[in-house]
Amino acid sequence: MSIPARIIARLDIKGPNIVKGIHMEGLRVIGDPNKFASLYYEQGADEIIFIDTVASLYGRNHILSVVEKAARNIFIPMTVGGGIRTIEDIKSLLRSGADKVAINTAAINNPAFLSQASEAFGSQCIVLSIEAKKQPEGHWECYTDNGRERTNKNVMDWVFEAEKLGVGEMFVTSVDCEGAREGFDLALLEEIHKRVHVPVIAGGGAGSAKDVLDLLDKPRAEAVCCASLFHYKLQTIPELKHALAKAGHEVRL
Repeated sequence: MSIPARIIARLDIKGPNIVKGIHMEGLRVIGDPNKFASLYYEQGADEIIFIDTVASLYGRNHILSVVEKAARNIFIPMTVGGGIRTIEDIKSLLRSGADKVAINTAAINNPAFLSQASEAFGSQCIVLSIEAKKQPEGHWECYTDNGRERTNKNVMDWVFEAEKLGVGEMFVTSVDCEGAREGFDLALLEEIHKRVHVPVIAGGGAGSAKDVLDLLDKPRAEAVCCASLFHYKLQTIPELKHALAKAGHEVRL
């Protein structure tokens, strides 16, 4: 029996607000994170991902209060990322109600942190967050700080290395496609999916149910993460799930 494709709502947080940009730039305020999180939970999201968009930039993490509040009303898995640097940071988030943490910058700076984290909390808790940008030479490079900083790390080398370090899942956001609502970077996701054995969450680019159907027509991802699609009501979660079910994909209705 095939495993249902997970539909995940992404909430990018800046201070007390959800924000949304295009290519991770020009962030505009969308609304209150807890209202949106509750709505998506009620609509049938399988998971919610909260990302603190400025935590790494300012060296701080203000997302705890958002997570604590959400955990009182939401009973689906919550993944939280942004500014996670230490084992203590992970402990604080898990105590606040997060089920998993997404790590990008700290893992790039110190890959051993991934194995320390997965040993301390279990692989199922540790998600590698990847911000990928295609380079003129044809490869994809990892970026950090919400798509702002180059790392000179090749995405395909990094996913291979990170899986060996014990991550349980990979959350891949295409900076090139993010917010543009013109579809996912299918080539990027397909190449990653070929190389790893852990679930891949596809992010960046969904503007319609067709974009999600195009993504899932080959083995590219086990989960789909959307922001604009839901925030701007281009498609509700029940509409998307019914479109996928109608096309023969297994989803939790």
